[in-house]
Amino acid sequence: MATISSVEDFRTAARRRLPRFLFDYADGGAFAEETLRRNVEDLRGVTLRQRVLRDVANVDLGTTILGRDMPLPVVLGPVGIGGMFRRRGEVQAARAAHRHGVPFTLSTVAICAMDEVRTALPEGPLWFQLYVIRDRGFMRELIARARAARAEALVFTVDMPIPGIRYRDAHSGMSGRFGPARRVMQALGKPGWAWDVGLRGRPHRLGNLEPVLGRDSGMNDYMGWLGANFDPGIIWRDLEWLRAEWDGPLLIKGVLDVEDARAAADYGAEAIIVSNHGGRQLDGVLSTAAALPGIAAAVGDRLTVLADSGVRSGLDVVRLLALGARGVLLGRAWLWALAAQGEAGVDRMLTMLAQEMRVAMTLTGAASVRAITDDILVQSPSIR
Repeated sequence: MATISSVEDFRTAARRRLPRFLFDYADGGAFAEETLRRNVEDLRGVTLRQRVLRDVANVDLGTTILGRDMPLPVVLGPVGIGGMFRRRGEVQAARAAHRHGVPFTLSTVAICAMDEVRTALPEGPLWFQLYVIRDRGFMRELIARARAARAEALVFTVDMPIPGIRYRDAHSGMSGRFGPARRVMQALGKPGWAWDVGLRGRPHRLGNLEPVLGRDSGMNDYMGWLGANFDPGIIWRDLEWLRAEWDGPLLIKGVLDVEDARAAADYGAEAIIVSNHGGRQLDGVLSTAAALPGIAAAVGDRLTVLADSGVRSGLDVVRLLALGARGVLLGRAWLWALAAQGEAGVDRMLTMLAQEMRVAMTLTGAASVRAITDDILVQSPSIR
């Protein structure tokens, strides 16, 4: 068995275990994947100040996000079709998140429906991610189901009015005319995955979309539904309708511009997530590390600023906190861990991130999350 000591090791293990169409779906980005690479490289380029003799005998990783005390400043962010990476994968990941006291965010296009996740996890922080959907009645139904599942927050993803162009998906069989046949052939070459997910992980329906796609819907409907049902006509004023339907914390995910951040604050969002969708939407835009400091400076006193994209270690979490985030959402990190080792992998990944954070905080002289500010940076990063 290969040694796993980092998120990158989980990625390598996931690649060995998954059919190509799934690995490339998770690993890839839009167009030439320049923004995907910038997310990682720019974050790694953030230089920290090493400090000594700072009394860091008791390092506290705890924080408070949207009124909830958390032992780690991280959230498992929304990932589509997570249940295809391990048998009923969203349930497994949610259980691991609960053990660490951090929220799990269920995607609209998850394999496991909200009620399945909540049934498996009677207690614990659960967030729900909602896309911009043309059918407002169906959006209203999803919000009602989130409320019934006792979701603590609604994550409204606004940077996907239309799916991005992802070249890898066509090459891997995730999309395209012969995609279904290619996916079957790839699955036959990965017997561990085929047994765990292909056979024992059924049904492969998009659980939250059953009311519109029916009980027989599955992977073959996934890409087509995304393209046909997202609404590029939504405007900021539509948040008033959303606020009327949802009275809990509202997070706007996919903000990269200061003016958009101000608009989110103006329309009453409790939080924003500075994000470029992991580099999966518009290639050539700012990395999260580049966009975050200006946004945090502009609206950090008006709402909670969270961030995602490019996080590959606890050190990266510390870097994003120093750039102005109050908390960090994980995407690929937990998905790779899930694919590699299931629930135990997600549990292990969170433990690893916590230890990496503790080392980084100790060596920068930050004894608490509150002490992680731009004071621990050598200088403002020179990144695009």
